[in-house]
Amino acid sequence: MSYAANGTTPILDAWSGYVAYAQTQLTPWSSRMTILSIATIPVLVVVLNVLSQLLQFRKSSEPPVVFHWFPFIGSAIGYGTDPLNFFNRCRDKYGDVFTFVLFGRRVTVALGSKGNNFILGGKSIVFNAEDAYTHLTTPVFGKDVVYDIPNDLFMEQKKFVKVGLSSENLRAYVGMIEEEVEEYLGSDSAFSAFQSNDANEWGHFDVLKVMSGITILTASRTLQGKEVRAGLDKTFAEIFNDLDGGFTPLNFLFPNLPLASYKKRDIAHKKISDFFSSIVKGRRAETNPDHEYDMIASLMNQKYRDGRQLKDHEIAHIMIALLMAGQHTSSATGSWVLCHLARRPDVCDALYKEQVKNFSNPDGSFRSMTHEELRQLPILDSVIRETLRLHPPIHSVMRHVRDDMPVPATLAAPGKDTTYVIPKGHYVLASPLVSQLDRTIWKDAETWEPLRWSDPEGIAAQANKLYEDVQGEKIDYGFGAVSKGTESPYQPFGAGKHRCIGEQFAYLQLGTIITTFIRHMELKMDKLPEHNYQTLITLPKAPREVYYRRRK
Repeated sequence: MSYAANGTTPILDAWSGYVAYAQTQLTPWSSRMTILSIATIPVLVVVLNVLSQLLQFRKSSEPPVVFHWFPFIGSAIGYGTDPLNFFNRCRDKYGDVFTFVLFGRRVTVALGSKGNNFILGGKSIVFNAEDAYTHLTTPVFGKDVVYDIPNDLFMEQKKFVKVGLSSENLRAYVGMIEEEVEEYLGSDSAFSAFQSNDANEWGHFDVLKVMSGITILTASRTLQGKEVRAGLDKTFAEIFNDLDGGFTPLNFLFPNLPLASYKKRDIAHKKISDFFSSIVKGRRAETNPDHEYDMIASLMNQKYRDGRQLKDHEIAHIMIALLMAGQHTSSATGSWVLCHLARRPDVCDALYKEQVKNFSNPDGSFRSMTHEELRQLPILDSVIRETLRLHPPIHSVMRHVRDDMPVPATLAAPGKDTTYVIPKGHYVLASPLVSQLDRTIWKDAETWEPLRWSDPEGIAAQANKLYEDVQGEKIDYGFGAVSKGTESPYQPFGAGKHRCIGEQFAYLQLGTIITTFIRHMELKMDKLPEHNYQTLITLPKAPREVYYRRRK
């Protein structure tokens, strides 16, 4: 909620104006009585809301409702400010299953590994993702893709993208990403001290700003294609920022507000959609196309089960979805990795020595890595996995409930003969963040410790095996067989049919960016940033300055 210059809110200003108007229209006696009546309405609403909760005006079969003072607003402030603390407090009081009010929505939460499995492993005809997210994603991504279409078509589109992320393409991407990072570190103004002749000089940079720039450059060079990479200028950045401005919690909660940011979002979407569509049209007219490694070329060769090809606007909108989703998650995770490395010189040094051991030349320089080699670096792998455990990009996953759904008694109230029923019309919420920081599962759960992933018998290895389902059943939801992974306490890329298909590319992109940084830089940081939970992706709050010095 925004505040005016005098410290009030627009809602309070409007209310004060109404009271002033009433004063001019009524006699002194009736004016006083009317103003008193008006002033007591909010108090009365709060009192009735509190009484209804204290007197338990709810069905006994429904999950307990988190106590809240204000109707409609509910627990929005507590949840939006610090979801982890909110969930843990509610868990202590109500158990693993409870309902809270979020701006008029009834959201039923199921926590822990069993809760994740219940919601993320549930049937889409009951727990529906399209109903929960289309009002947020469709204005940004565009029509006829992702959550704007039936689930079976979305699964087909995920298969098309997965084809584009072939092993051959991934192999080609490592060198491209390395080149982009090298160029960025050598030329961007944020790294002027990097080029200094004084090897002892420390510079500093805003880690999120730098990682955002690098991730969009590397993604455009690899997935998006030559035309997109060539078009990345200041104008494109401004348009992208306007589109990005439509991907916020405000847009999720209130899809159709008459705000300038909403209008800018719509204008930006059309410009970027037209940009991608023009690339597709141009490629269709080519006689000898040479774009074998990028996603546009792959999508142009795909067909739905009914035999039809993707339309130009479908390809354009899938490319927007890939650009937006990958940009946010990779830049957030990459930022947290660099922050932790800057705070742990021992891990940073071990990561550098891993590079020296495997890739150093006799003259002290480094040779390029291959995709296969990148996947065989245990310290790098542990650093990325531990960062994703502590900072999953998305802390809450929601679904809309299409039919009344019983909650297993073992989840709702273990050891008791109690079965809750989640009513149709509610939302359900799973939180990978809670299970990944559960102190009953993870030793020193809130401590960043990559070594936990090197213990083959430890909980981290067990959780990862359960997530990857190495020897278990693979399920094909329509885009190729993948592990279900919904029972694992470690779910950095989601689970079930909506598990992110870009995780291999994400590991490749992050791994290449991080190793290139570490090859060139020493890092340090005064204090780890706090979490910014007021964005859809969990980002580090400012100040987030990382200090760096070039290696001798």
